[in-house]
Amino acid sequence: MPFRVVLLVLLLALVSLPSPAATLPAGFTETQIAKGIIRPTAMTLAPDGRIFVCEQTGALRVIKDGKLLSEPFVAVPVFTQGERGLLGVTVDPDFPKTPHVYVYYTAIKPIVHNRVSRFTSAGDRAVKGSETAVLDLPELAKPIHNGGAMHFGPDGKLYVAVGENAVPENAQSLDNPLGKILRIEKDGSIPSDNPFPGRPIWAYGLRNPFTFAFQPGTGRMFINDVGRKDWEEINEGEAGANYGWPMTEGPTNNPAFRAPFYAYRHGPTPATGCAISGGAFYDPEEPQFPSEYLGTYFFADFCSGWIRRLDPATKTAHDFAESIGGPIGLQVGEDGSLYYLAYEDGTVSRINYTGSLEPRITAQPEDVKVTLGAAATFTAGASGAAPLLYQWRRDGVDLPGATGTSYTLPKAELSDDGAVFDLVVSNDHGSATSDPAILTVVTDQPPTARITAPASSLLYEGGQTITYAGEGSDSEDGPLSLTWRIDFHHASHSHPFVPNTPGVTGGTFTIPRIGETASDVWYRVHLTARDSAGLTGTTHVDVLPRKARLTFLTNPPGLQVLLDGEPRTTPFTEEAVAGLIRTIGAAPQQGQEPVSWSDGGAIAHEIITPSTDTTYTAVFRATGTQHGLMATYFDDRNLSKPVLTRVDSKVDFQWGQGSPAPGIGKDTFSVRWTGKVEAKVSGPHTFLVRADNGARLWVNGKLLVDAQNRGTVQLESGKRYDLRLEYYENKGTAAVQLLWSAPGLRRQVVPESQLTP
Repeated sequence: MPFRVVLLVLLLALVSLPSPAATLPAGFTETQIAKGIIRPTAMTLAPDGRIFVCEQTGALRVIKDGKLLSEPFVAVPVFTQGERGLLGVTVDPDFPKTPHVYVYYTAIKPIVHNRVSRFTSAGDRAVKGSETAVLDLPELAKPIHNGGAMHFGPDGKLYVAVGENAVPENAQSLDNPLGKILRIEKDGSIPSDNPFPGRPIWAYGLRNPFTFAFQPGTGRMFINDVGRKDWEEINEGEAGANYGWPMTEGPTNNPAFRAPFYAYRHGPTPATGCAISGGAFYDPEEPQFPSEYLGTYFFADFCSGWIRRLDPATKTAHDFAESIGGPIGLQVGEDGSLYYLAYEDGTVSRINYTGSLEPRITAQPEDVKVTLGAAATFTAGASGAAPLLYQWRRDGVDLPGATGTSYTLPKAELSDDGAVFDLVVSNDHGSATSDPAILTVVTDQPPTARITAPASSLLYEGGQTITYAGEGSDSEDGPLSLTWRIDFHHASHSHPFVPNTPGVTGGTFTIPRIGETASDVWYRVHLTARDSAGLTGTTHVDVLPRKARLTFLTNPPGLQVLLDGEPRTTPFTEEAVAGLIRTIGAAPQQGQEPVSWSDGGAIAHEIITPSTDTTYTAVFRATGTQHGLMATYFDDRNLSKPVLTRVDSKVDFQWGQGSPAPGIGKDTFSVRWTGKVEAKVSGPHTFLVRADNGARLWVNGKLLVDAQNRGTVQLESGKRYDLRLEYYENKGTAAVQLLWSAPGLRRQVVPESQLTP
């Protein structure tokens, strides 16, 4: 979740209004079959009619005969920070005859990693002690991009979708299982006909394949890969395919990669989004949808809250359902119904086709309790042929002007206590009336919640520990117990960071150094106080990041570098959150090979985002022999503010009262030269540095020049030795020379021919 990500989002407040039902085409109706599910992430429809639903917190819930059972099938201990937790479930193809249920979750021991385990079912509960670890994945480096979807293919093999864990280079490596679709036997062993012998890898080059689906009858596979900043992808599954991440995202003509079967852009329009979060082919044993739906592929976007359908024959997509609170999973039942999870609402809903154009209530209004003088809002949802007309009633009498899906009583009085509200929905084909909802008015005043820390002015950096504290009070009850929640926000969505934590006055949380690298992020600290009458007071504080602008250049200009494993063409500037660990690197290209970075790091190395604007320059050299030394110029005396990196043919400069280059102060600058020096003859070599003001010289790791301006070292003819020279200027004229002498070699400036960067 762009999170981007697979975006597991917690947007609900502790007390919230029921969401209206999805907007559906005429003839389709929706029924909510379960609610109160805590952060649902995945589900599977078992052949015996039960529905297994994953809660991110580790409980595998069961819906049976249309009811959510109070006891979970099993509860596994999970690590839930970020997008981790209980993320996937499927059952044996011969279930319940073979009573095995498979789950994908983030295990805590012996290290934090994702695991596929098998449990044995005994009725609606797992047999105690029946867990068998089928697949253990590597230790997790970052809290996002975990994948988690699992399905048995038509070949009886178990297919598992695994994210690249926000380490993009994982996706292209065949040495680890991250950023892949895996294919294993039921017991976790590797099938002999996998495309990469001895490896569980079936396809690779994926960022975060959170969901995928097989088409009944044909075995065709579509993989939903969550994009970074521009595209969401539906990829056709193929053994051995490379889908290109991080080298490409979205449509591509590169023959090295399998281009998406279908892709849609990021954005706020009805056909765009930011996180593809579910997919299912419509090919049930008993179709009920109109014939044009057969063979189509339903897919959902978490951010935009819609479900669309794709016609594989024409590769065109059509609108289907809108206004869903975080659709995160799609399944088609044998009876032809379409099921979906709504993460934000904690619900499972079923969509049916009746063909009827009459209105139907799809979300009933709920009872409301408010304090005297407060507003009271009732909300309902309906489907049917447009246009739909809405009329709210109080005690059976129409309320003037109350003609929307919600009605708000602005100020509740004691005389309103016990009033009954319902909604009548009508169109040209009939009408429907909702269940009644009762208003309760109490004289208690709602409590007050106040956050005393952190201050709203606080700016955070990666690795920083944030303290939160607050208080709650009520005029009737006095001091109250508190409930805290902390969400990590990214753009228009959020990730749960600290779940609801009741009964504490405060605590601390530490900002991760690894994870989401976008800059449009912040943490929101929520506090809720609840009194004995059930009334609540809520407040929140946003903690914003400290940011800096990172500029990336190359010498020569216009080449590519790798930022967090993703190729980027220079020059470019990116706003970044301070204190985060990022990876920068470079690779050979266009007849050039990388030599060094201006910050002195290796060709590929980690940086911690600074709190001030910084430029990083990757220096390349033409493939073949190049002479001279790599020079980095700093706009300070301490070699800490790099401005320019270039290759100097030799060290023989008379700058006088001037500056060595534009953008560098003439009186306070420093330079570092690095490279190799090749001896012309064998024997002792004396190196001399003439400098105004100071300089230090190392040859082969030995410090030769520091307090003295010369030093001697034994060299062999034709061999190359490491050389590093540092110089600083402190007012006045500026000059520096590097000279040498040896037996039979008169003193001279070390020539270009003997230096290589």
